[in-house]
Amino acid sequence: QVQLVESGGGLVQAGGSLRLSCAASGRTFSRNAMGWLRQAPGKEREFVAAISYSGVSIYYADSVKGRFAISRDNAKIMVSLQMNSLKPEDTAVYYCAARSLSGVRTEKYEYDYWGQGIQVTVSS
Repeated sequence: QVQLVESGGGLVQAGGSLRLSCAASGRTFSRNAMGWLRQAPGKEREFVAAISYSGVSIYYADSVKGRFAISRDNAKIMVSLQMNSLKPEDTAVYYCAARSLSGVRTEKYEYDYWGQGIQVTVSS
């Protein structure tokens, strides 16, 4: 049984920073791409960032480019999202997700495993 557990969310003022982490367990995530997606109230779940197993391929949503950075530690089977210069519009539940395959993707239906989500609230 695959488990993805997020941590690091919370409340921060606009312009501040947060670091989200996701710990994976239950299977060997060899060659699996992983990503972060988010869902704001009343909105569809949207792509934020994704990273290949090697870390060579990284994608970001345009809305977070230059502010967010995704990374992974394959030895610890963890993926992180460093979020800087946060804006109120970044407020959402953030989900860690993993694919069964190696290719990096931006569509939510491409992800097979999901964490329970963690709240990030940015106050103005």
